[in-house]
Amino acid sequence: MKIEPMTNTERLDNWIRSDFVALNTALEEIYFSSEMPEEVEGKGDELKRQLEKEGKSFIVDLLKEGNTNEGFDAGFSLLGNVGLYMAACRRHMITEPSRETKSPLVEASALAMQLGASLGVVPRFASAHLENHNYAINGVAKSFTSLPDEILFLTHNTRAELAFIRASEALLRILPLGVSHPITADLLLVARRALEDVLTSNNELFTQLDTDRFFYCVRPYYKPHRVGLHEYRGANAGDFAGINVIDLLLGVCRADDSYYSQLLVDKFLFMTPDDQLILRDCMSRESLLDQFLRESITNHTESWYQKNVALFLDVAKAHGATALQHHEQLVSKFIEKPADNMGLSEKPGLTASGPPLPVLLRSLRKLADLRSAADRDDIPSRFSDMQKLRASLA
Repeated sequence: MKIEPMTNTERLDNWIRSDFVALNTALEEIYFSSEMPEEVEGKGDELKRQLEKEGKSFIVDLLKEGNTNEGFDAGFSLLGNVGLYMAACRRHMITEPSRETKSPLVEASALAMQLGASLGVVPRFASAHLENHNYAINGVAKSFTSLPDEILFLTHNTRAELAFIRASEALLRILPLGVSHPITADLLLVARRALEDVLTSNNELFTQLDTDRFFYCVRPYYKPHRVGLHEYRGANAGDFAGINVIDLLLGVCRADDSYYSQLLVDKFLFMTPDDQLILRDCMSRESLLDQFLRESITNHTESWYQKNVALFLDVAKAHGATALQHHEQLVSKFIEKPADNMGLSEKPGLTASGPPLPVLLRSLRKLADLRSAADRDDIPSRFSDMQKLRASLA
């Protein structure tokens, strides 16, 4: 049987899954074993040159080929591979946005921009490339390294993301049925259980992930970097529609809040086009909270109301718990504390989103308090409205 030669796309994908991972892993071991693992310049330079040169050779062949349009899935996967290469170059200081006005990775930038423009997404890797659009071969999905802590991080992020998506899909199914429909209770139960799965997965991550390995060997791949002239923020585990659909349908966050709408604007192109459509549609929908508040005026004694409101409040509580867990456990343990311990909190380029760590932490605290409907009068919290619903229960 004649074996067809690999295409240029397949050759790059094969490299990303093999030598690319091996080179990154070897470099991480060099950095981590040094006295100052946060400093990467002047370490493993031969391996860095090999990574840059090999990746460039595959990308040059793809640019010469000129035809990479084989449907969304193929194009998105190829963009992810080019993006992983560029992110690794950023991690190893082969490229660094503060010292450049344009990316020195000329060919990679050209291909990434071509793909990003045709797909309607940012021209860099997004979290979807390593989570819900990460095709596994023989049980192994794509990653930057083969370090167990990175695999653990990606696995639990994917598990939590898919659970958030299950919850969002259940809540979306309520919209055409209405809050008084007999099946609404079933859907609220599905949403609650899915959010409980998020809490379980995150707790496992909290207890199993090594703090130093994550801080020094996993987190740096998510930093901002340039593609062409423009600097793009790093990928974020929240760059999918599901978590925001939950925010909006529960009513704890609102699209007309300038703070929250800015978050949505900033993340739209980091999501797949399908997710963009879902979120845009959801932004114009009336929240379930507002629907229940309206029903409470005349129907609060009805059995359906008592049952469905109680379940709705359970879902809202679970969603708030995931937000507080993320901020008070995961962010605190794996980013804030190690940065403080090493005196790196004010260091530029520490965060994936770009701003200094103290600024990011304040923003994340505000978001967590919105999602948990905290008792704060300096933000548009739905605390009092949640209290009204609780008071309407017999």
